[in-house]
This record gives sequence, C-alpha cells and structure tokens, in this order.
Amino acid sequence: MHDLPGRDAIIIQVLKQHYHAKFGIHLEQGIESCASGDHKKLLLAYASMPRYEGREVDREMVVKDAKALYKAGEKKWGTDEKTFISIFSERSAAHLAAVDSAYHDMYGNSLKKVIKKETSGLFLHALKTILLCSANPAEYFAKDLPDVIIYLELTDKSYLFTKKLQVLHKAMKGMGTNDTALIRVIVTRTEIDMQYIKAEYLKRYRKTLNDAVHSETSGHYRAFLLALLGPNQ
Repeated sequence: MHDLPGRDAIIIQVLKQHYHAKFGIHLEQGIESCASGDHKKLLLAYASMPRYEGREVDREMVVKDAKALYKAGEKKWGTDEKTFISIFSERSAAHLAAVDSAYHDMYGNSLKKVIKKETSGLFLHALKTILLCSANPAEYFAKDLPDVIIYLELTDKSYLFTKKLQVLHKAMKGMGTNDTALIRVIVTRTEIDMQYIKAEYLKRYRKTLNDAVHSETSGHYRAFLLALLGPNQ
C-alpha cells in the first residue's frame, strides 16, 4: 500500500476496480487490514476522497491551508495529524504545490522539513510522497531509476514508450525484482497502452510480459499484476 499516495485519481479508481475483482474485497478493506494509525487514516482518506486535479488554485484557500498547517504543526506543542490528513488527502496536486510555496514565503520553512519534524514512520513517508508528487511528479516516478523518466505527460510519446519497456525489463532483470518500478508501469498504463507495451516487449525481449512477471513474482502480488496485464499474448 506504500505506493498509493500521489497516484492520479483515475489510476486509483482503476487500481480499486482490479483489486476488488481479484481479491473480492474493496481496497479500503485491504488498507484496514494491513495499515494502522495515522498512516491508515491518510490512506483511507486518499483512496476514498474525490479530488479536483486541474491546475487552477484558489489563492485564498492556499493561504488558509498554509496557516492551518502551521497551527497544526510548528506553532503548537505536538501535532494535529487530522489537519495534515485532511489537507493532504482532499487537495489537488496543484493546490498542495501552491500551499508548499506559500508556507515557505509565510514561515520561512518548507513543508517537507515540517513533515519530517512533526511526523514519523509510514505516515511521514506517505505525506512526503504526496507532497513530492504535487511539486514534481516526474521526480517521484523516476526516483528509483534515475536514468529513466516515467511520467505520463511527457510530450515525446515514443521516448516514453521506449523507456517504459526498458523499465519493465530492468525491473525483472538480474538478482531480485524492483517491485516499485514494476507496479508503477503496470498500474499506470493498464487502461492506456498496455497492449502495445506487451506486443513490443515480446518483440524486443522474445518473451511475453506476462511470462516475465510470472517468473519474477509470486503469491497474491503475482496474481494481482497478471490480472492487470490480462491475457498472455
């Protein structure tokens, strides 16, 4: 569940549909069973809360949220986690990026530093992931593979397509499997161009993507990825 924060709303809906189809329970139920504390509250809110994902922001709301986060964190003894969960799960990426900038202008500190100081563990990781995605999605998608940009809105589609193939192959090559890279590409491309990726993968590496995933994964994780990939072809 660590990869959920930062996902586009449409992708989360696709993930929820496939999760339910494969395991017979809703994603929220899965989160309930494997997460805890504030981390669970944030994941549940993020998975269930509809968000506006356009680029327009309400400047008054931005300032209001920056002030609320300051009062919930740096200004008080202890941390009001509910405020962080509410703002980070309900606001758009563009809005959060604007809040981060406004917070720095108003209080001389970045939200990344505030989160690191005020929170810890998986809750900290989730908040940082959401924040990083709001500011620079490309950096988030490429963080585990510095030589590859995995982002859905690159203008050079042929470059992106080639890189996706390289990421999939590299994720399953050698000792161990890069699960983070593997699931990022499969989940984000399932209903966009996965059939083309599968065809090109077979042509380039003389092995179907389904067979590669099957040989490098196991258990429910394997079943989930294969369900997303569809028929072996």
